[in-house]
Amino acid sequence: MSSPQTSHSGRLNQLNDEIDFQHLWGLVVDARWLIVGTTLLALALGLLYGFIATPIYKADGLLQVETKVGGMPGFGELNEILMQESSSEAEVQLIQSRMVLGQVVDQLHMDIAVIPDRLPIIGRFGSPEPVAEGVPVPLFSGYRDSETYVTVNHFNVPDSLQDEPFILKNEDGIAALYFDDELVAKGVADEPLRSEDGRIHLELGEWQPGEENLVLTKYSILTVINSIRNNLVVGEVGKQTGILNISYTGSNRNRIQAILDAVSQNYVLQNIQRTAEEAEKSLEFLDEQLPEIKGVLTSAEEKLNAYRLESESVDLSLETRSVLERLVSIEAKLNELKIKESEVSARFTREHPAYRTLLQQRRSLETEKAEINKQINELPETQQEILRLMRDVEVNQQIYVALLNKVQELRIMKASTVGNVRVIDSALVQPEPVKPKKALIGVLAAMLGLIMSGGYVLIRAAFNRGVETPDQLEEQGISVYAAIPLSESQQKLDRVVDALRRRKRSKHEPIPLLAEKDPADLAIEALRSLRTSLHFAMMEADNKVLMISGPSPGVGKSFVTANLAAVLAQVGQRVVVVDADMRKGHLHRYFENDGQTGLSSFLSGQADLDQVLVQTKEENLSFISRGQIPPNPAELLMHKRFGELMDKLSEQFDLVLVDTPPILAVTDAAIVGQLAGTSLIVARYGQNSVKEIDVTINRFEQNKVTIKGAILNCIERRASNEYGYYSYYKYSSDKS
Repeated sequence: MSSPQTSHSGRLNQLNDEIDFQHLWGLVVDARWLIVGTTLLALALGLLYGFIATPIYKADGLLQVETKVGGMPGFGELNEILMQESSSEAEVQLIQSRMVLGQVVDQLHMDIAVIPDRLPIIGRFGSPEPVAEGVPVPLFSGYRDSETYVTVNHFNVPDSLQDEPFILKNEDGIAALYFDDELVAKGVADEPLRSEDGRIHLELGEWQPGEENLVLTKYSILTVINSIRNNLVVGEVGKQTGILNISYTGSNRNRIQAILDAVSQNYVLQNIQRTAEEAEKSLEFLDEQLPEIKGVLTSAEEKLNAYRLESESVDLSLETRSVLERLVSIEAKLNELKIKESEVSARFTREHPAYRTLLQQRRSLETEKAEINKQINELPETQQEILRLMRDVEVNQQIYVALLNKVQELRIMKASTVGNVRVIDSALVQPEPVKPKKALIGVLAAMLGLIMSGGYVLIRAAFNRGVETPDQLEEQGISVYAAIPLSESQQKLDRVVDALRRRKRSKHEPIPLLAEKDPADLAIEALRSLRTSLHFAMMEADNKVLMISGPSPGVGKSFVTANLAAVLAQVGQRVVVVDADMRKGHLHRYFENDGQTGLSSFLSGQADLDQVLVQTKEENLSFISRGQIPPNPAELLMHKRFGELMDKLSEQFDLVLVDTPPILAVTDAAIVGQLAGTSLIVARYGQNSVKEIDVTINRFEQNKVTIKGAILNCIERRASNEYGYYSYYKYSSDKS
């Protein structure tokens, strides 16, 4: 059982393996110029957009929504029940309703747009909303500049052509309307223009055309309303204050101010109309009731007078008169509740609290009335009849007088209606545009560039499974014999060679040996360390043949083979290099050989060993090129002449270096490996993955070829790579 300390350490190491912040920071440092460049580019683009984008201005104002007071005259108790404080959210929705905004569209003729026919231009250099220069109110249904002044009084098109652009042209002083390059109507500007079918009707107001054609569009009212809603913002200031802030944004200062003022005015107007409408409905109801009450009152008076004459009745006693007064009061209240109930029933259902309160009051009064009627039934018959008749007269008289008073109050209320909404601040446009915010756009653009470039670097690193450190191979049990840094000198030589090849159009331009051109290069130093490691690695080998292969093309096998041979030859070892890649081998370019007579020639019996074995400029270094490309490279390598060749070369030289094609592409390396005493593979930094290298070794093992180890080539010095250019010292010393 592991100790707690050991377990904690294991978990910590596992966490570090999962999230290596030092490695992530190293990736960012390696790509710092990409990140800085992308960030600066994004900043420049953001600032450029901020300067050329159309400036957007904001107009704002204040409205106050007051609690309704007073209510219906004479209905004090009911007004307290019905009185409800207006919801700010309801008022916001009302301002943004089609009822209010539709009136704004009609008032300002916003459904007709006239703009010059120009190519779209970015930002402020275009004219998406024309300004009427010299005119205090913007032209919502016209266009004006230094040369052109055109207004439209009426423009009617079928629903299918709404939101579609028409072209209005000046043809020798005659107005011509086109749609899709087809003439729709033409005529004198001060007369209506109609299409042949009569569905399109255009009436122009002012007609002072310039050289530019005009684009005339009839928008559907819903399109315009939605456009207004997108730019209109309404919200309550504070909480339950009844103060609404209303704002509108757009690129034309005069236009947005006019629109916001129209919205405020139409909202206030509909509120006044709504209040007056309530008074009007109440007045209509009372006007209908007055004649009926008047008739009932007259009839009651006539019956009372007739009965008195008939019975020669006298005045009632004090007790009876008290009962009468109580009964009259109850009847008056019941009639008043009847009127209230008719008003409430038009607004609420019987389940509403206000309606239920009325019903409860009526039941209470009816109960009290029933008790009084019992008292009346105990009186003498004459007094009962007189009491009933006098009750009818007085009740109807009170009701009639009350209704007359209410009618007068409602008429006064209707005439003096002001509503419960008022404009506190009229629309004013802020002096500075609210958009674009240049500084904010610049900061956001720079942050976006930084995030995108950093994300790209990290994502690219996440998907790049290439080996970056020898430890990655060592953890898989693969010995690393050398870690060769990327040579800047070799890169310069390659650029020179590529330039010569393009200029001469030659595929066989010689490649200088780095071991000769720059012996002090760090890559050559790494190969010298490899030379020492190989001395011990090959002590137990069956022969002097060293095969160098790799998992895929482009890993640098030829570079390692040629320069390793030169390094070995420089210390007096007799070395021969055999290019066994008879498909695409190019080792002959390192040794200034034409490659026409070589291994394929020997294996096919077309040449002897003396003809294919050549001495290079480097003392102690011989070379056998690939020869002409044969149709059957694998079959030639399986010929017994190849084994005989390896035996002869092993007798003549201290080391036989054989460069082979990549094992994952073809089987040639597996055939050569059968005859090699020592086999190494070359993997390229950042290109070959650990899995790929592991598959390579397994492929050799399936063919009974043992791979001694790997050479990690072209290691780049990066902040994310802790080994840098000097890692080969550590690994070469470990192998030695």
